Amino acid sequence: MLRGKKILVTGANGQIAFPICEYLAPENDVWGVARFSDPASRARLEAAGVTARFLDLDKPDFTDIPDDFDYVLHLAAYLSPGKDYEAALRTNADGTGLVLHHCRRATAALVMTTGSVYDPNPDPWHLYRETDPLGDGHLPIIPTYSISKIAEEAVARSCSLMFELPVSIVRMNVAYGRNGGMAVYHLDSVVDGRPVPVRWDPSPYSPIFQDDVNWQIEPLLGAATTPATIINFAGDEAVSIQEWTAYFGELAGRTPQFRLDVVDGTHRGVAIDVSKRLAITGPCRTDWRTGMRLVFESRYPDGVTADTVAPKGAAHSMEQTTP
Repeated sequence: MLRGKKILVTGANGQIAFPICEYLAPENDVWGVARFSDPASRARLEAAGVTARFLDLDKPDFTDIPDDFDYVLHLAAYLSPGKDYEAALRTNADGTGLVLHHCRRATAALVMTTGSVYDPNPDPWHLYRETDPLGDGHLPIIPTYSISKIAEEAVARSCSLMFELPVSIVRMNVAYGRNGGMAVYHLDSVVDGRPVPVRWDPSPYSPIFQDDVNWQIEPLLGAATTPATIINFAGDEAVSIQEWTAYFGELAGRTPQFRLDVVDGTHRGVAIDVSKRLAITGPCRTDWRTGMRLVFESRYPDGVTADTVAPKGAAHSMEQTTP
C-alpha cells in the first residue's frame, strides 16, 4: 500500500473514489476535491482523515489546492443526463487537462475513464481489448458520456507528453461495493420488486469489487508511463446482469424481474479483456459471488423479510447506464 505520499483525488465523494480515499488516508496525506453539492459528503471525507477542498471542473479555481502532490487520482466525471456536449467536454476533457497541468510535477497520475469508449460490438460476449476501436456507446440516459470520455483520454495523452508526466489511463468497467454501484442498484431492485433494466439478453460485464479496486490503485499507478499507457480496469470474470441478479434473488429469497430495453447502437454488454491488468496487478482477491454476497450482507445485515424495503442512498441508480 502507498505510504507517506501526498495524493490528490478528484471526484473524491463519488461511488468509487470515496472508498479509495478511505483506504489511502490512514497512511498518506490525501486531499479530496469535488463540488460537494451535499455538505454531508464533505464531512464524511473529513471524518475519514481526508483534506477536503471545493473544485468545480467546469470552472476550476486551484487557489486553495497545492501543486506538490506525489500522485494524482483523477476520478471526477460529468454524468448528467441530456445532450449538453459542451458542458461534458469542459468537465471531462478540459477539466482533465487543467488538473494534470496543475499537478504536472507529480510522480504519476491515474486517469479513470470507462469501458463505454469502445465501439459497440454485436457479440454480447466480445471481450473488449485496449486496442479495440473506439466509438459512441449511445448511452440512453447519458448520451454525452462516451464521446467526452474519449476526448478526456486524448487530453490525458497529450498532457503526458507535454509535461513528461507518467500517466495510466484506466478504463473502468462495473465497480461495486458497500458504497454502491450498478450491481447494488440491481440488488435493491430485486428487494423492492422493481424490474432490472437490461439492454440485451444476456448482457455481460466484468464486475470488480471495491476492495480489489482499492489495492490495485498502487500497481496501476506504478505502471504509468510517458506516453500514457491504457489499461482495462475490471474484474477477472465475465458475468451477465441476469446471472448476478439471479444470485441476488437467491440471497434475498425473491424472484427477480427484468425489463428488456433494446436500444440500437448501444453496447449489448461490456465484458472486458483484463490480460494487461492481470500482468500488472495479478488476479483479483474477491470472486464475483463472494463480493456480491458481502454487499448483500452489508446492505441487509438482518436478511430480507416480507416487509424489507431497500435502504435509501448509496445505490447510485445512474450507474446502471455505465459503462
